[in-house]
Formats: sequence, C-alpha cells, structure tokens
Amino acid sequence: MANTDNSPQGGVGGTSYLYDQGTTPNTRTVVSQKNRILTPHYGNNQALHQMGVLSSFSLSESKTLDTVRGIGFGDQIAELVPSVTDPVQISMERALLYMCNLWQATGYASGVDGPVRSLKHHRWPFDIEQQIVFSTLVDADFGTDVANVGYEGTPGSFDGGIQKISYPQVTNDPQRGNYSGGNPGSSAGHSALITIFEACWFNSSGTSYSKDSGMVMETGDANASDVHDFSSVYGEFLATGNDPTLGQYGSIRYADQSKFVSAGGGLTGGGTSSIFALGAADNV
Repeated sequence: MANTDNSPQGGVGGTSYLYDQGTTPNTRTVVSQKNRILTPHYGNNQALHQMGVLSSFSLSESKTLDTVRGIGFGDQIAELVPSVTDPVQISMERALLYMCNLWQATGYASGVDGPVRSLKHHRWPFDIEQQIVFSTLVDADFGTDVANVGYEGTPGSFDGGIQKISYPQVTNDPQRGNYSGGNPGSSAGHSALITIFEACWFNSSGTSYSKDSGMVMETGDANASDVHDFSSVYGEFLATGNDPTLGQYGSIRYADQSKFVSAGGGLTGGGTSSIFALGAADNV
C-alpha cells in the first residue's frame, strides 16, 4: 500500500496534495512561508525532507548568568559570569494525518508504519534542519548578485552555512527568457541560511481532540544536543564578533587594548584605538 503522505522525494515528505507548493511574497523581512523544516522520514534514509503541515515551529535557548559582587564595594556588579548553556528547546505543532503522524515525520516507526505510541518507545535521536530561504530581493544583493539562482557558500568559511536551494520547474515566463542565462521557470533557485539541530530528543508529546474543532493537532517538544551551521569548525578561537583583541568594537569594559598583542597584523599594544575612544566619548 502506497502511503502518499509519507513518501519522501523531491525534498518534501509526501506526494499527496497536502504537499503541493505555492508562491511566497518577496520581502526583506523573513516570512514563515520561506521557513522550511526538514527531518528524517521513516522508511527513507537518503536525506532529510520537509515535514509539511506544520502550523508552528519555535526555538528557545537560555543560560544562567551568575553575578559577581564584592563586600565593601557598594551595590556594584563586578562581573557577570556565563554558566553552561541549556539545550535548545524546540516546539512543533502539526496537523495529525491518518497516514503520517509526528513520529513518522521524524523518522520513527509509528502509526500505520509501526508500534511507537509513547515517549518510552523513543530510543534514538533525530536531526532537524532549518532552512531560512532568501527572497528574490535578498538573492539579488547576496553572493553572485544575481537573483533566482542561489549562492553556494564555501565550507569552512563564514558563508559556509549558506546553501543553494533548488525548486521544481514551473511555467516559464517568455518575457524573461534570457534571465540569468536561462528562463527562471526551468532553472530556479534561492539561497538559504542553514541551521542544524543535532541529536534531538522529544521530551513531551501531545494530541488535542476538541468537540469545538474538527481538525486534530499534535504537538511535540524536543531538546537538541547541539546546534551549528554544519560547515564551520567550532572551538576556543571561534570568531564571533566583538573581539577587542582584533580591534572590534564591543564593551568599553574590555577596551584596555594595551594588554592585547596580535600575532597577525592586528593590535600590537600601546593604547586605545580610535574606535574605542569614539565609543567611550559617545557614552559620556
């Protein structure tokens, strides 16, 4: 029996009409229609596929900041010390399908495909890929400076988390037959910002049935073991910005650059740079 609601191919998780694609507005503000959530689907081990029928997808992250104070120094915070980061919390709400529930859409043998009915049957983690797809307006300003083509970043570089997303062929526009070397209807793509949530575990799952609503919704909350751009090398000297040792502007509390020595043509000590002097003056 063919399960058209759980038949991953072409980048999406199903082939029924529920997975038909439509147009999206072109804005500089991120819109939810261009936010694609990809997960493994049960029965397919080739790639992650777009889940579909998601009504909401939310992320949250937190960490404790411990306060350092000293007796005899008044009501003054000497330093804030970041503690360890809590796992990324992911919440999903999805329309329950007869042939494909949330468990099946994240790689598990559930529903018509298997026996998983409870969190206690949750034995293996799964990955989530989030693609924030750029609009045509942004594509024209980014990378190749050409819209509707898509930019492919360089692994290990700052743009490594940017990837090209291809789209199926649509009706061609004869007025734009020579656009970007070809008609965009037959060769179309966008750039997308990729974020990988690695080794996710569900910590809650629920389904809501109501006499006042016909549609049944299911929810799932998960924690991610790690989050990254899938391309960069992470470690102690990860470039994150606001680094005074490189002359970047950050906090004036850390602006005593006479203590910093650069090994590669950056700061060599001997005073405060103009950018920090300007910053200090602006705060007077």
